[in-house]
Amino acid sequence: MDNLQKYLNIFVETFEIKPEEAKILHYQEMQAWDSVGHMNLISALEEAFDIMMDTEDIIDLNSFEKGKEILSEKYGVAF
Repeated sequence: MDNLQKYLNIFVETFEIKPEEAKILHYQEMQAWDSVGHMNLISALEEAFDIMMDTEDIIDLNSFEKGKEILSEKYGVAF
């Protein structure tokens, strides 16, 4: 499984949504992506990609696309 599929699956499984929904998702657009859901997402991302995200990056991750950007630029995850 490539990194993009792994990343997508984390959103799908964390928020119990369809892949199409995940790709356009933004923080707090749905009830599941509240503060608790956000921390569940971060935990899953850190585990899947074997990283430890900085607090600033955790706060900045506010959409599916922004998450890809952060992981790619700051943590060397290739998509």
